[in-house]
Amino acid sequence: MREPGRIIEGWAARARRELVGEDGRLLIVAADHPARGALGVRDDRGAMASRSNLLERLATALSRPGVDGVLGTPDVLDDLLLMGALEGKVAIGSMNRGGLQGSVFELDDRFTAYTAQEIAARGLDGGKMLTRICYDDPGTVATLEASARAVTELAEHGMMAMVEPFLSVRQDGRVRNLLDPDSTITSIHIAAGLGATSRHTWLKLPVVDELERVMDATTLPTLLLGGDPSGHPDETYAAWGRALDLPAVRGLVVGRALLFPPDGDVAAAVDIAAGLVHGPRR
Repeated sequence: MREPGRIIEGWAARARRELVGEDGRLLIVAADHPARGALGVRDDRGAMASRSNLLERLATALSRPGVDGVLGTPDVLDDLLLMGALEGKVAIGSMNRGGLQGSVFELDDRFTAYTAQEIAARGLDGGKMLTRICYDDPGTVATLEASARAVTELAEHGMMAMVEPFLSVRQDGRVRNLLDPDSTITSIHIAAGLGATSRHTWLKLPVVDELERVMDATTLPTLLLGGDPSGHPDETYAAWGRALDLPAVRGLVVGRALLFPPDGDVAAAVDIAAGLVHGPRR
């Protein structure tokens, strides 16, 4: 309240690291769901409602070996910065949170959080954009244009542009992402062509069926997302392990599955994911 400048000073003084280490892999913890009004995990619609609880879980995750960094909106990353939890970590800014979950304008993924200029000015390591593509929604073209601009601007600063594409439909008033292999392949090709260059573009993709065929759709480095966990954790970990054997897959971006595991043991869940990502694969 009295010293808002501490945030600017903290970003300037933060110890940074290379984006990827020697093994070329990344494990990023995601914490940008609340800004889109998505507070639920499994059957608990308010699981992420407590900011103090979320920050405690994030601090635990970031303290574990093998966790490379975090993806979040400015409010979350500024808190973690002031807590000292971002020293030597990768920090990815979430850029477009305007498509609020459950709203009539959910597919209007406007850029309401980080800008490329702010990401560069504060010394973050990249920006992430949700890019949902709905053929029946004319507003999709505005999202594509904004994402393309963000890819270009981040590249001008030499920073990662993490594009998260989906083919989406609206059914019975709700938005549903199409997670079949062919829809995912189509979304990959659209996302890969965004912006004036692809030199700093990464993809963030769901774990879907026929993933080997799906990943043959791109040469871009790719991180796989965890999504809202619904099955048994062992099944989730096994699916991640199989996916990480594919050469274009360079790691995971996981939020709720690690921050809110069924047994409540954040450290144990994170350690399993870290072992999968940074294990003896080449």
